[in-house]
Amino acid sequence: MKSEGVRFVVLDTETTGLDPRRDRIITIGAVAVVDGEILLDDSFEVLLRMAYNNSSVMVHGITRDEAVAGMEEREALTLFLEYLRDGVIVGHHIGHDIQALNYACERHFGTTMPNRSLDTMDLALHLDDAGAFAGRPMAAGFSLDGLCEMFGIKPHDRHTAGGDALLTAHVFLRLLRAAKRVGRDSLAQLCEPYKAAT
Repeated sequence: MKSEGVRFVVLDTETTGLDPRRDRIITIGAVAVVDGEILLDDSFEVLLRMAYNNSSVMVHGITRDEAVAGMEEREALTLFLEYLRDGVIVGHHIGHDIQALNYACERHFGTTMPNRSLDTMDLALHLDDAGAFAGRPMAAGFSLDGLCEMFGIKPHDRHTAGGDALLTAHVFLRLLRAAKRVGRDSLAQLCEPYKAAT
């Protein structure tokens, strides 16, 4: 299946910590990419209610008043799932975000998201192996910041869910163009997890 016409939902979450089973989602940000275009009018952002304002909430620039006035988790998830529909989830190191959302969905709905996903880190590594970045300065560890630097994308609004989702969408567009050049353009190839050669 080719990737033309596929609705990619570039996603980022900010959470209270790194344990998706125990920690909670603070914000969800997403923007759609279809046929090589970022659709700003097809975006999503929500701040969830936090009963207390711990240091991880403040790292993301959220005030105590904002944290207390946020949306209940169940309502935020319902709205997000309605927005996501059957979109292919895209993100940088997306596994953590998917785990956090799936644990939240299990808590409230007894189910997880069935959507396909694509990790921009994995795609970048596949493309590097295919020689797609020859002649470019190598991204430091293929981090999101490293890829932004490699592609000449100025980081803006870092460490907010909406800001990181938009940055990742810009990186994803560059990766899609590189993937097309090396013949990695089916949805299955784009979504393929990366396993380093042993």
